[in-house]
This record gives sequence, C-alpha cells and structure tokens, in this order.
Amino acid sequence: MATEIIMPKMGMGMEEGTVVEWLKHKGDSVKKGESVVSISSDKIEKDLEAPEDGVLIDIEAGEDAVVPIGQPLGYIGAKGETVSAPAASSEASVAAGSSAVAVAEKPVATAAVKQPQAASPLPDQPRLRVSPAARKLAKTQQVDLNQVTGTGPLGRITKSDVAAFAAQQQTPPAPQPVAASPVQPAPAAAEEGSVRKVTGMRKVIAERMFESLQTSAQLTLQTTADVTELLKFQKEARAAYPIDDEVRLTITDFIAKATINTLLKHPEMNGFYQNDTITTFKSVQLGIATALDEGLVVPVVKDADKKSLSAISREIRKSSKAARSGKLDTLQLSGSTFTVSSLGTYGIGFFTPVLNQPEIGILGVGTINAQPVYVGEELQKRSLLPLSLTFDHRAVDGAQAAAFLADLKANLEAPFKLVL
Repeated sequence: MATEIIMPKMGMGMEEGTVVEWLKHKGDSVKKGESVVSISSDKIEKDLEAPEDGVLIDIEAGEDAVVPIGQPLGYIGAKGETVSAPAASSEASVAAGSSAVAVAEKPVATAAVKQPQAASPLPDQPRLRVSPAARKLAKTQQVDLNQVTGTGPLGRITKSDVAAFAAQQQTPPAPQPVAASPVQPAPAAAEEGSVRKVTGMRKVIAERMFESLQTSAQLTLQTTADVTELLKFQKEARAAYPIDDEVRLTITDFIAKATINTLLKHPEMNGFYQNDTITTFKSVQLGIATALDEGLVVPVVKDADKKSLSAISREIRKSSKAARSGKLDTLQLSGSTFTVSSLGTYGIGFFTPVLNQPEIGILGVGTINAQPVYVGEELQKRSLLPLSLTFDHRAVDGAQAAAFLADLKANLEAPFKLVL
C-alpha cells in the first residue's frame, strides 16, 4: 500500500503550505529519513523526510503549488506500484498535524491541491482566488480586488499584490520624459548572472517587510551605550562561570537581559498594535532575529522575564543552532512581543530595523567600536555600542520610545543590575 507524503500542520494558524522544491524526482529510490521535498509556511521552510524505504511513485503537487494541510504532496511505494483512482481523503491523513507523512487508507482527491496548470477556457466571470491575508489588507486599504492582478498559483491574489496595487494608486503618475536624441539602444543582457523566481521563505519575507512598511507608522531613534564596563563584567563572568556548549554569556545574552528588564519597566513597548487595538503584555516573549542563508527567522525566548541570564544564554544558543540546522518548528518561531536584531558581526553601526508586525518595537544592535570619550576632564578609550530602536508611532509617542531607549542604555552601562 502506497504511503502519502502530506502537507503537515506546522502551527496553529496554518491552513496551507507551499511546495518549494522537490529534492527527489518521480521514480527515484528513497530511504527512510531521507529528505524528499522542501515546503514552507508563512514562518518557516523545512524538508519533509521519507517515511519508509521505497520509490517516489507519484508527485501530486509540483513546485510553487499551494496545498491545504493534510492533503497529499506525493506517494512512496514499491517499484512499479501505482496510485489508484482518486477518492475521498481519510480522516487519518487530514488529522496529521505533527507528522509529515501518513499511510493512505484511501487515495486522496487531488482537486484540493492548488497546483499551477495549463490555462483552460474560463467563464465570463471567473472565481476570484484571494488569500485571506490579501482580503484583509484589501479591506483596510479600500482596494477593489477585481482590479488587482494575482501573481500567485492559478492567478491567486497575494498580500504583496494588494500592497503593490495600493501603493501604485497612491502614487501620482510620473511626467512623460522628453525623448532623447539620438535614442540609445537598450543594453544587451549580461553574459553572466541569473534570474530566479522569488518563492518560499524569501517570498514570505518580502511580503511581510513590504506590508510592515506599508501598514504602520515606523520611526527609528538612535543612541550609543558605553559598554566598557559591560565588556569587563562579561569577561569576569565567563571566567567564573563553567563554560559549556550551551552557555557562553555573549554580549547578545547581556543585551537580551537588559532589554527584558527595560521592557518590564516600559510595558507600553512590550505589545502589539493590531486592528486599531493596542495590546500590552506583562510577560516578555523575546524574539532574537537569526540570519540563515535563505532568509531571516526569529526564534522566541518564551517567558524571558522569568529566566536567569544563564538560562537566556542557553536558550538563545540552542535555538540559533536549531534554526541553522532547520530543526525549529513553527511554535518556536511564534508569539514574540518584542524583537532584537543584531548586525554587530557584520561591522554595521546604526541601521533601521523593520518592525516584526504586529509588535510595537524592535531593537537594532550594531558593532561595538572603541572611541576616545571625555570622562569628566579626562579623555579615555571607551567601547561604544550603537543602538537603533524602531517603534510604531501609532502605539507610542516619541517621548515614550526615547525613555525606553534611555533606560536600556542605563542598564547596559551598569551591568551589575542585570544579575541582581
């Protein structure tokens, strides 16, 4: 009996996923535990593994296909085996939320798989294919969906389609340029280079960043913190604390702890602005942005305000390793109430981080630089840390954000407070 490879449920809010790439082809032999297909949700991209040894006898959903959870992507079976005629899906397959595969008691109807296919004659008024997020954004931006051209599978209208249309409507038409004389020919295509369609995690990030900037009032404040004493404190703490693979007490760990303490004093920064409603939280769920080759993910330190410095260090290190090895699940990437994003390892100073909506604030951390600074009447060599705070001006005022940044600076400059 053939075994289904199904679209798993990788989070409570997930209703469908996208096939990013098939790592095996139809007819290929596979081993149990071997990666077969790469999929993505709105938060994570991961590989699905073969549930058993066999042959990939059929592929139901091709690359870029949008597939509801519980529906089959393909089948693994014996060489020469075929999948029988489509029938109703078994409840066992649909209910598979934590497993990537399930045994097919009955073949599953393939009509539910929204896969790109050749165009066919359409009625005069074709059904409009619109994602839920696109409908919501269209309502907010007062966009007529009938005027939007969808770029998703089967012409499905995505959030980015609606956002791009709204931006175009708000932009006045550019004046027509006067034709130059003589007219220069268009440059020839470059001999080297590549063109690739934006899919998977990169497409999700693009849509979210664009939507974040289009639908919120973002403002960034910047300051520097003198972390000379913090660096000394870190060195002493690392010497006194037994170093292992899970606890390193890095500068990021101290910054995370300082941010948590500051958020407890300024709860207006620890929350969401969503649907014209401001929600603040007593507990801090701290997101730590982590760069991957294919994009950016934000693992979350749950209930960070209840954890010690060493516990925070341990969790940040474990989640970063899991993210880079592709072993994080959606639950570990959801629920953050404030995010910290660091570009310190790249030699960047100040920058403008983009809000991880619906969060009210995000902290950008730059590279520590040694600079001459007057301390009283004496000129000293001090270590300065650039800090950039982006906040949603709809939720908090500039003075509130400035007070938060000032207290964060004070916490970093008095490191003993972080362990009291």
